[in-house]
Amino acid sequence: MYQINFSNPIHIYFIGIGGISMSGLAEILLSEGFRISGSDRTPSSLTDALTEQGVAVHYGQKEENITSDIDLIVYTSAIRPDNPEMTAAARLHIPTLTRAQLLGQMMKNYKVPIAISGTHGKTTTTSMISEILLEHKVDPTLSIGGIYKPIGGNIRVGSSEYFVTEACEYTNSFLSFFPKIGIILNIEEDHLDFFKDLQDIRNSFSKFAKLLPEDGTLIINGDIDHYEEITQGLDCRVITYGSSPDHDYHPTDITYDASGCPSFHLMRPNGKDDVFSLHVPGQHNVYNAVAAIALTDLLGIPVQTTAGALLSYTGTDRRFEYKGTVNGVTVIDDYAHHPTEITATLQAALNYPHKTIWCVFQPHTYTRTKDFLSDFAKALSLADEIVLADIYAAREKDTLGISSRTLQAEIEKLGHRCYYFPTFSEIETFLSENCTKGDLLITMGAGDIVKVGDDLLQK
Repeated sequence: MYQINFSNPIHIYFIGIGGISMSGLAEILLSEGFRISGSDRTPSSLTDALTEQGVAVHYGQKEENITSDIDLIVYTSAIRPDNPEMTAAARLHIPTLTRAQLLGQMMKNYKVPIAISGTHGKTTTTSMISEILLEHKVDPTLSIGGIYKPIGGNIRVGSSEYFVTEACEYTNSFLSFFPKIGIILNIEEDHLDFFKDLQDIRNSFSKFAKLLPEDGTLIINGDIDHYEEITQGLDCRVITYGSSPDHDYHPTDITYDASGCPSFHLMRPNGKDDVFSLHVPGQHNVYNAVAAIALTDLLGIPVQTTAGALLSYTGTDRRFEYKGTVNGVTVIDDYAHHPTEITATLQAALNYPHKTIWCVFQPHTYTRTKDFLSDFAKALSLADEIVLADIYAAREKDTLGISSRTLQAEIEKLGHRCYYFPTFSEIETFLSENCTKGDLLITMGAGDIVKVGDDLLQK
């Protein structure tokens, strides 16, 4: 495998440079003196930001974009071997690395690389940790899977020993990492277009845990079924958290304010009982916060700093994000695209001021919709009214004979009314005519469903 030497910056070309992770890595390397260029399908705010910093971005992936002065090609899992730029790289004998391999090599450049993994909650927990580290003024380098307003994007280049990043299990990307501290938030079925089953996923998380060195630490949610199977045989220190008093950290006395934001007592291994309050709603965020607290305790950050930062944290884009109010209807946008995430978001909404909860859901990928069809139906039924958009295909093609109408029928089998419209404009018209003052409208999904709420707010 090609090895990057940070003391000898080279010309690196990113195929898919407009992705939120790829653009962030490009920006970090740019700050380290590397020459960066790349390509993507269409312009975006992320590619615009790179262009403003002098990065040459090509739109459309073409063979002629790859020139002999490029020293290394970096690509994502979505790029196929027959991609014209990959073909050109092979012809010119230019070495290649996956995004995950590059990120793993970058982690070696820091004394305390921290990787946050789990099926759900990675972006929120990474952002909470970022907020605490920034409040503590340790000048970390951050790579976040969402837009985090305090840093004006998804990346922050610091000058300290701390590097914080999300660690995604899809295609076993996180097995290319070199963390000193790892967090496992949860382990559930997902990405079944790659993994065979839940046991296959658990095996990958076990391998991730084994990446930690003897002087490293794993922080793991002890509520994961048989979590000991993940931790057994590890050389590193293991810290657990969860709902049971048997864990090192566990929250008690969870209460909610008028906006559904929780406060809780946290029992800690030193016997202390501290109170924390959050400015983001939902019980799931209590456990995200507890994981962050366990980490910052490990780093020796004062509890007052941690508590203050968590209270200041208002979330990242597309995580129960308040978008505005139109005709008395509150519009929220959320990235939830897995049944567990949908359940967590809609349960949080129950504690949020509302008359009627409207959920406008855009399923993400055909395989995920097929694999979790009945679970999606049950989770979405927590809303009072459900509206479905067409499936967002992402990296897939429609070869499974599944559609949003299939999900609509599954929801209706549960005795719950569900609407489906093939276009956003039809959805917006329907909502405009049926949502009334005091209602809570949540646009939900990992695609572009956010446009529906944005359009309604602009009318």
